[in-house]
Amino acid sequence: MRIGIDFGTSYSAAAAVRNGAVELVKFDGEQQFRTAAFFPQHLPEITTFVLTDQQDREVASIVRESLREQAKAQARADADMRAAMALPPEKRTSALQLIRHAPSRTSDDIRKEAVNAVRRQWYAEQAAQENRLDLTVALFGEEAVETYIKGQMGKLVVSPKLMLGYRLHGRAYPTLLGISTHILRHVRNRASAQFGTPVTSALIGRPVEFRSSMGAAGSAQALSLLTEAAAAAGFEDVTFMDEPAAAAWEFHVASPAQHRTLIIDVGGGTTDIALADVGGNAAKPVILKAWGLPFGGTDVDLHLNLRSFMRVFGKDVTSVSVHHFYSAAAVQDVMRQAEFINTDFSLVDHPYRRRLACLQKHGMTIRLNRAVERTKIFLSDHATASIRLDDIERGLAVRVEQSRVADAAGELLRPLQTLLSTVANEVGSPIDSIYLTGGMSRAPYLRAAVAAEFPDIPLTCGDASLAVVSGLARASA
Repeated sequence: MRIGIDFGTSYSAAAAVRNGAVELVKFDGEQQFRTAAFFPQHLPEITTFVLTDQQDREVASIVRESLREQAKAQARADADMRAAMALPPEKRTSALQLIRHAPSRTSDDIRKEAVNAVRRQWYAEQAAQENRLDLTVALFGEEAVETYIKGQMGKLVVSPKLMLGYRLHGRAYPTLLGISTHILRHVRNRASAQFGTPVTSALIGRPVEFRSSMGAAGSAQALSLLTEAAAAAGFEDVTFMDEPAAAAWEFHVASPAQHRTLIIDVGGGTTDIALADVGGNAAKPVILKAWGLPFGGTDVDLHLNLRSFMRVFGKDVTSVSVHHFYSAAAVQDVMRQAEFINTDFSLVDHPYRRRLACLQKHGMTIRLNRAVERTKIFLSDHATASIRLDDIERGLAVRVEQSRVADAAGELLRPLQTLLSTVANEVGSPIDSIYLTGGMSRAPYLRAAVAAEFPDIPLTCGDASLAVVSGLARASA
């Protein structure tokens, strides 16, 4: 059986055409799931520690060195004592007060401390081994995020699609391959169970241009990695389709008369546009041209976080460098997250020192990012939002105006307006309609940007979350 898969930056979905209609694959009762995976880490039991011969020799060496240092310290103290006692009475008291008397420990006490030190080092090494991550019991979607936030040890990967087109060093490629494999296997297993037959073939949506540090080579790497991951996940046949071309299929079946349209898909990581002839008696839409932009909704989240939320942590108020706040907000970037968590903010004035220390705790940047994302969505239909941050500090709250979201969205809107202008100049023939989809299509400021560039063309808004996956299902059938 063949299905369509929308492997999204923020959310993923899958569907197939059955009995002439699109049937969505359900993930815990939902039509899509957050593109996040959590791999639990099984930490070693400290009670299982037994000294090896090598560790026993290490302990013996520590004991010898400690006894030697203790003897030297005692000899220095004795010498200082004799020297002090030889001084005149008026200088003797102050000299005696300066003498450092080393604590005397028995060989047994020193050995116990040495064994504890070796045990702690063993535990740290065992916990740090990547192969202790249990890849067989991965959690997905909101369950993955919730489990991580609650403090379970392991690795949380959010929006792996954003990394597919970047240069991958060391173990980064096999790690990302393993994560993508588990996500695609999760999709295949759910689809096979729901449809009652093995799912062995898939049509996977792809952006016109992947986010990349390597240009066209980045997109080639991303497709190669996804193809390899799909094969490892059990798919025997995999092909790809541009995401706006997939959305064109959905608009095609809903259009009784043939017309020329621009399909604009603004997702979490990328913005894609296609010029297509849709509708009428044609068997399928005809894609004439496509354009891509490596910006999307996650860029709005990041800048909304920076401009409206990070001020309560000291941005623009303290001397803390802006790049630290950027690292805290960039939850998809593992390296930046590690940099923020390991930064020393002990010299920052209160209350910001205390708030930053809380934000550095396990899962807190992810929790804050979810609040930012919910705020962005809420302000698509409301003028203001008040967000309580009691998990950071009791009574702490952030008030955000809808205009602040539009301001943060400038990081997306400016390149989008440039692209829309390019498209308008390159289309050539008249356009009959515009079909807008993708998660960001809900935002009024984005619709306004499209309408400003194409003021006299009717705008149709498709299903923001499911138009692409529905189109992939129709195309795969």
